[in-house]
Amino acid sequence: MTNAAANKGDGANVAAITISVMLATVMNSLDTTIANVALPHIQGSVSASADQITWVLTSYIVAATIMTPLTGFLSDRLGRKTVFLVSIAGFTVASMLCGIAGNLVEIVLFRLLQGLFGAALIPLSQAVLLDINPPEKHGQAMAVWGAGAVLGPILGPALGGWLTDNLDWRWVFFINLPIGILAFSGVFLFLSEKKSAEKRPFDAIGFATLALAIGAFQMMLDRGPGQDWFGSAEIWTYLVVAVIAVWMFAVQMATAPKPFVARALLADANFITCCVFGFFIGILLYSTLALLPPMMQTLLGYPVAFTGLVSMPRGIGSFIAMFAVGQLIGRVNIKVILMVGLSISAISLWQMTHFSLGMDTHLIIVSGFLSGVGTGLIFVPLSTIAFATVRPEHRAEGAGLFTLIRNIGSAAGISIMQARFVSGIEVHHSTLVEHARPDNPLYQAYAPLVFHTQSAIAGLNGMITRQAAMLSYIDDFRLMLGITILCAPLILLMRSPKTRTETDHHVAVD
Repeated sequence: MTNAAANKGDGANVAAITISVMLATVMNSLDTTIANVALPHIQGSVSASADQITWVLTSYIVAATIMTPLTGFLSDRLGRKTVFLVSIAGFTVASMLCGIAGNLVEIVLFRLLQGLFGAALIPLSQAVLLDINPPEKHGQAMAVWGAGAVLGPILGPALGGWLTDNLDWRWVFFINLPIGILAFSGVFLFLSEKKSAEKRPFDAIGFATLALAIGAFQMMLDRGPGQDWFGSAEIWTYLVVAVIAVWMFAVQMATAPKPFVARALLADANFITCCVFGFFIGILLYSTLALLPPMMQTLLGYPVAFTGLVSMPRGIGSFIAMFAVGQLIGRVNIKVILMVGLSISAISLWQMTHFSLGMDTHLIIVSGFLSGVGTGLIFVPLSTIAFATVRPEHRAEGAGLFTLIRNIGSAAGISIMQARFVSGIEVHHSTLVEHARPDNPLYQAYAPLVFHTQSAIAGLNGMITRQAAMLSYIDDFRLMLGITILCAPLILLMRSPKTRTETDHHVAVD
């Protein structure tokens, strides 16, 4: 009997392991967005520009994205428990270093370390919960896991706002210390070691080309807005490097005896479909979370703590949805749940396209709550369907690949939406200024008052800039709404998990 099988028969041990790995999951997922509302404070503290400060967010995601594919290999070689303990300890120490950083270079470097150590936490926690629970409870296990993986980034802005306003922005990183200590202790005491019987060789070429492709792609997205995109030789260089690296990775995957990513995973059409769907969900979830806090603070003038409070309904919506999904899986067709979640997310984004400078908090709260519900109804069913056709020996590697693709979507989404937002301000500003001309009746009515002094003209320009910024935010929300609608057909290609009877029969036969 394996350790995983033994764990299944020990209810107390399963509960202890679940709590421990979920603490690690929450700690990791929390850090993907907790710094969002603190960015203006961090920016002032380290004297960074608006473009530079986004590296505090993207450096973490990129580092985690590059290291995530190593999860399966390291777990097989070093053991699941060892990798988990090293990841938790390294992530906790890196969090403390972020809190004491004195300049932009230091905080970006320490955020990179956070991403490197934290990369294994999400896929390993997912694989552990699948291992210690019997197949008929995988839906409930993924509901528990999804709560930690999704509530972290959703509650992050609220917690980050409170800590920044009442203590200091550095506490958004210090908060990880007690969580990390508890998670490390629980994993050390309760989780049994698990290594693969087969020592698969490390495909250095496969890993190097994949990491290079991801890094070059993200650099292209981050540097593009400031370098006039493809009018710059630098951006073309990143693109060429990314394309060549992807081609080399594909060749290595096709020809290597033991490729970096198991070919069985890439041959699983259901798993790949869910990964593609997860890529777009990553864009929708993290882009929205990155856009809303700055919008509320800079355009609507909300204090940082109030911004966090207004963001809370999103977390409440996700919590309700996660609880409901745990009860619905096994009773309702899981693809129906997924479609309902996607529809609710689309309604939420449609509401966001009606934002305005004169609105109150009602529309933000309602749209945020619906967005949380939609995310909760998507995340758990998607994870359950994705691994419905993945064999147990490929779970850790599959979880790493699934998280990798979602993280690529997250990083790409943040960069693309931020770039569109910045360029959109210029476009809308130019359009709005065109209407401030003598033949405009409003111009004639207010000209004696508004255009009398330079300060008045500057005030009018500021008002136009704010309106242009809001219109640019709305453009981003419209694009995300379109992506949401285009994702819907992918659900039809997914395979629902087997029923309990079918699963029991399959296990008995094996």
